[in-house]
Amino acid sequence: MSQEMPDRESSQGADGPGAVADTGTAGRPPEDRRSGSSWTTRRTLNVSVLVTMVLLTLLGGCGIWVFVRSAEATGRLVDRSSPALVAAVKLESALVNQETGIRGYGLTGQREFLEPYHDGLAQERAAAARLRALLGHDGQAAQDLARVQDRAEAWQQQVARPIAAAPSGAPVRLAAQRAQAGLHRFDAVRAELAVQRGHLQEERDRARADLRRVRVLQNWVSAAIAVLVLVMLGFAVVGLRRAVTTPLGALSSDVRAVTRGDFRRPVHGTGPADLRALASDIDGMRKRLVEELEFSDAARSQLDEQATELQRSNSELEQFAYVASHDLQEPLRKVASFCQLLQRRNADQLDDRAQQYIAFAVDGANRMQALINDLLAFSRVGRVHADHTPVDLQPLFGQVRESLSIAVEEASATVTHDPLPTVPGDPTQLGMLLQNLLSNAVKFRSPDRPPAIHLSVRKEEGYWQFAVEDNGIGIDPAYSEKVFVIFQRLHTRESYAGTGIGLALCKKVVEYHGGTIAVDHDHSPGTRITFTLADRTPEAVASETSGRAAQREATAS
Repeated sequence: MSQEMPDRESSQGADGPGAVADTGTAGRPPEDRRSGSSWTTRRTLNVSVLVTMVLLTLLGGCGIWVFVRSAEATGRLVDRSSPALVAAVKLESALVNQETGIRGYGLTGQREFLEPYHDGLAQERAAAARLRALLGHDGQAAQDLARVQDRAEAWQQQVARPIAAAPSGAPVRLAAQRAQAGLHRFDAVRAELAVQRGHLQEERDRARADLRRVRVLQNWVSAAIAVLVLVMLGFAVVGLRRAVTTPLGALSSDVRAVTRGDFRRPVHGTGPADLRALASDIDGMRKRLVEELEFSDAARSQLDEQATELQRSNSELEQFAYVASHDLQEPLRKVASFCQLLQRRNADQLDDRAQQYIAFAVDGANRMQALINDLLAFSRVGRVHADHTPVDLQPLFGQVRESLSIAVEEASATVTHDPLPTVPGDPTQLGMLLQNLLSNAVKFRSPDRPPAIHLSVRKEEGYWQFAVEDNGIGIDPAYSEKVFVIFQRLHTRESYAGTGIGLALCKKVVEYHGGTIAVDHDHSPGTRITFTLADRTPEAVASETSGRAAQREATAS
């Protein structure tokens, strides 16, 4: 038992496990350590996203500009050019209707022929107002409209109004007089109308051409955006594969090899800087695991040696216990017997002091023999009769009560108990447990009242809770732990007999049966010692635990 655990620092040394497992960096080819750029995955993704956003913003701006141009061309064509051309046609139709009405009235002299003239005047005003609203007051179209109106006004003043104002029957002569001038004036109106219509037609054609060009440009921009998106997706897939998935696949392969037990395999890192840093950290963890495993192997080997030494020591202790229980008790019996024989044969020659010395020697031999027996019983707990069998505590308590009947009767004690269960354990050791607890309750009784001892029990989940309570002198809470230590006594031998092993033996028996024992300080007067015993054997608990684990695995699968 003089060997010690190996020191971790000294066992790892310059050529220790760290040097053996350092193949992850030192043994790695230079090109592997230099592979990949200094860019991290985050930086690469940020730059890629930034470039993509800039390109998309530019193309989006182009798309917006094209859309605005298309809206302008469409508006110019739909809202100005085409309505203006239609209004010009209506204006021309209104003037033609006026000329037709004046000419009809001038030929026939009948007033009903003036209706087209009056309708044409209203239509002319409406068409002119529409054109003015569409064309505004500046530009070629506005000038064309002004010239048309000027020519129409000249025709109105010279021909239309005088003839229309003439009474029935009178306009024929007036119309004949002004026929040549009227034809000349209205031809001027027609000419201006043709010029206006031509200009408006040209403007509409230009608007259509602009709209077609804008649509072609819009199609090109849309195609460019689609191509750019496809190209960016392709670059994203290829970039992620080369920068992330491929390095992660290689890293995962190395890590899986390590998890399968190949701790000597180095973990290589490729790709972006952060993935290579992660691989380096994992490789460092792998090397640390190798160091810990080698240290653990060395410690396990040392523990195996210590276990062997402990087995040898335990064997020697068992031999010593056997010698103590047999060979040492015989000399003690001889010492006590011969001292008593000497006392009887030479009683008349011995004074009181000699008699007292002989009594001391006999008492010491007897106490030594009792101490040896208690130590032997204490050492046998867990080694002898170590099999767990169902133990019915009801008859066992009766046997213990019978063995203590003399002490119980002398103390006028009352011993009661609850209905006791059947528990797994060793009957001999459980009998020792009950006997020590009951004998202590009888021994440490109060001089003011007869002992009243009760053993209670209740069922808890997975164990039984027992309590032995009395009305004796009690235990100071300051010594609640000390009383369970071997050879620890709270009273002198003159006050209470005993070796100081009883409660230590009880604690060892309870712990061997998987329970706990303690002093309940809330009980007064007297002492209340509680202990627990498992309601199943350790093998049954392990079997049930493994069955539950298998059931959980089956449910999960």
